[in-house]
Amino acid sequence: MSGQVLARVLPNGLKVLLKEIHTAPLASVWMWYRFGSRDDAPGETGSAHWIEHMQFKGTPNFSGEMLDRLISREGGVWNAFTYMDWTAYFITLPAEKIDLVLRLEADRMTNSRFDPQDFESERTVILAEKDGAQNDPYARLSDAVQMAAFERHPYRYPVIGQREDLLAMTRDTLYARYRAHYLPANAVLTAAGDFEAESLWTQIVEHFGGLPSTPAPPRRVVDEPPLAAEKRLEIRGADETPFLQIAYRTPAINSPDIYALHLLNAFLAGPSGLGVLGGGLSNRTSYLYRQLVAMRQAVSVHGSFNATLDPFLQVFALTLPPDSAPQAALTAFDEALDAVLQNGVQSADLQRALKQVRALFAYGRETVTQQASWLGYYEMLGGWDWFETYLARLQQVTCEDVLRVAQKWLHPQNRVVGFYYPEGT
Repeated sequence: MSGQVLARVLPNGLKVLLKEIHTAPLASVWMWYRFGSRDDAPGETGSAHWIEHMQFKGTPNFSGEMLDRLISREGGVWNAFTYMDWTAYFITLPAEKIDLVLRLEADRMTNSRFDPQDFESERTVILAEKDGAQNDPYARLSDAVQMAAFERHPYRYPVIGQREDLLAMTRDTLYARYRAHYLPANAVLTAAGDFEAESLWTQIVEHFGGLPSTPAPPRRVVDEPPLAAEKRLEIRGADETPFLQIAYRTPAINSPDIYALHLLNAFLAGPSGLGVLGGGLSNRTSYLYRQLVAMRQAVSVHGSFNATLDPFLQVFALTLPPDSAPQAALTAFDEALDAVLQNGVQSADLQRALKQVRALFAYGRETVTQQASWLGYYEMLGGWDWFETYLARLQQVTCEDVLRVAQKWLHPQNRVVGFYYPEGT
């Protein structure tokens, strides 16, 4: 069954997706939870990310140091990610040691200790991480633009949380959030690598089958109003480089516009990786690079388009020459974009964008770690089979589709513009 996906659900609600890949004696196991920063309670922003930190501090059965030694001794690597819509943990190691991963993940799903000393230590670590981000002008601008783009939705807050919430968080509050969300019914286990799927399924049943059958908590539904008009904001700081961000509100992953928007982003600013572990491609052939960077209006231009459960943002980020005016760069950006909104995209440009997206997609599937990540990533966003049909749906996009979504979503009334000015300018 190599290359096929075995999809099953345990009686306690844990969904399992297994993909055999026998090209190397490795396996990657990912544990995904439907719990991200969008699920943080009001006044408790950053809790999903903080819980991720605590999951590396050990259980009564395995101390944090023991976990690290066990995985390193077997030649494995492990890490975790907290996103707006989910939290994910992965371990990649020799396939013959996969039972170790299952034991560890089943244990920390229910038995993480949340020792008070570890809790306070991680508060210090996270606050330092947040302070470090505030010293980065680009990060400060990104946070300000994202907050301005939403009035009610928790997407307005950074994943790491608000400083006042991090200072007020208690160990018991965080532990209660862990117990409420780290449940088999709220999780998905994905694995790819050199194993027999049926045999691995038996091992998964052995380790996870006895865990509680507690129903998953309902996820928040937020009615975010559309932007009524363009918003602008300014950030100032000591850095000598000016920056410009233009963020357009865009739809959720289940929108029929999503495929044309992906290709529009690739045409404008180069392909944007949609998965956890994607490759990277130069964007020097992209339209905005040729119009802005090649014409010396900007030092660099990048576009990001994330797949999200709820409507989020298409962001264009420009790094500007030290002596330039961000307002002049915005005028140049608008003139370049207006030409696309009026004239559309040529077939040759659309095919080039499609080719680049296909290449990035291929680079992001090269390893067993990436294969397992893609399965879980799209399962978190509605269904793993989205991953399997993604390229076929992109190929159905026409030039008319791209023009339609560009005119629908990329207009000034639907955006937030953020300027970063060096101090004294």
